[in-house]
Amino acid sequence: MAYDADNIFAKILRGDAPAFKVYEDDHTLAFMDVMPQAPGHTLVIPKDPAENLHDANPEILGHTIQVVQKVAAAVKQAQNVPGVMIAQLNGAAAGQTVFHLHFHIIPRTGGVDMSMHAREMADFGELEQQAVAIRAALAGAAGNHA
Repeated sequence: MAYDADNIFAKILRGDAPAFKVYEDDHTLAFMDVMPQAPGHTLVIPKDPAENLHDANPEILGHTIQVVQKVAAAVKQAQNVPGVMIAQLNGAAAGQTVFHLHFHIIPRTGGVDMSMHAREMADFGELEQQAVAIRAALAGAAGNHA
């Protein structure tokens, strides 16, 4: 399948669709999943137009996974959870619904079930509050390394 420049993540990158952003640099963007599986569910995408892991430029993929690591630590702190699940799906058969490479960061607490993937829209006010908390955790982490 050829990369579809009209997918929702490409539209977000162009500014043609809104997103609750938590982190951005020259190569990546992190934002809240509008159909979260748990509160704080965040997505990290490369700005490079790759459909999946197999299409990704290895250098950009390396940078993207570093951002996943950084954002995952902030999500864990902001949501005050003991763990996070990192998921990355390749192809419709694997459950991929947006065909732009992306990593899911899903806060996890033992014994708490996750919602189904891509089923129900979240309250946008709650997403904005979660984004603010994650941005604050990222800012705090950056201040600790200065």
